[in-house]
Amino acid sequence: MTERTADVGRGISLTYEELGDAGADPLLLVAGLGQQLHSWPAEFCTRLADRGYRVVRFDNRDIGRSTHLRFRPASLAAMFLGRFPPQQYDITDMAEDTAGLLAALGCESAHLVGASMGGMIAQTVAARHPERARTLTSIMSTTGALRTGRPALSTLRLMAAKPPRTRETAIAGAVRMFRHIGSAGFPFDEAGVRERAGQAWDRDPSTGGVGRQLGAIMRSGDRSAALRAVTAPTLVVHGDRDRMVRPAGGAATVRAITGARLETIPGMGHDLPKDAWPVLVDLIAGHARREDQTRSTDAPAP
Repeated sequence: MTERTADVGRGISLTYEELGDAGADPLLLVAGLGQQLHSWPAEFCTRLADRGYRVVRFDNRDIGRSTHLRFRPASLAAMFLGRFPPQQYDITDMAEDTAGLLAALGCESAHLVGASMGGMIAQTVAARHPERARTLTSIMSTTGALRTGRPALSTLRLMAAKPPRTRETAIAGAVRMFRHIGSAGFPFDEAGVRERAGQAWDRDPSTGGVGRQLGAIMRSGDRSAALRAVTAPTLVVHGDRDRMVRPAGGAATVRAITGARLETIPGMGHDLPKDAWPVLVDLIAGHARREDQTRSTDAPAP
């Protein structure tokens, strides 16, 4: 995959990569909080592309090689009090970035797949731009409803740690975090975590963007009412061992989106464990394929 950059409007450029047949149906992968495009592993993307999709992964604003804003993020305590800098954006702004990327790529619509914060972004794209969403798959995400799907207190303590200052401390911090929030029911891939954390540091050693993205989540509040506008067939995937977004977040998403269905993966936490890839790929591709077949059946005869 080759990195490219697209102007998505409003002074924001997003870095992205594509895999698969350029003429195939597009499937857009939206990354989570502080996660760069390679948080969707190349082999995982290849498996989706092998199912017949044009797979796109990208860096959200404020991370990786996409546009970074420069204001100082609010502290975690200030966020909980609802105090944000005037420049603070929200999930809606990030959803507009994503819709702008689809337009820049010439995609009228796509299968939207988002993990964690990426699920929030994908949900919002589907709600605000229903014509852009063929299907929606929301993984380990939530609606932003108060006291629903909130992190465990132990997770919040880890999130409040000081930002890393070196590559080594960044890698150590990632291992510590993913040991905590990762999938207790699957083997822990420490080598993979270290590799991705090192790659993330090499691509973007800045730390302020994570705080600004967290501010976007906190400022957005409860999006349950807005999600009533989602018309795309929706699949919600959640693990039963998630300490970052409790399983109640997935259940709340299903309640908020008409017709959504929930698939729970036993043992999965807040990551994409390699041993769960076959199940995840089957769920994502199967959900997309059913809608593709429906669209083909419903198309008018020539």
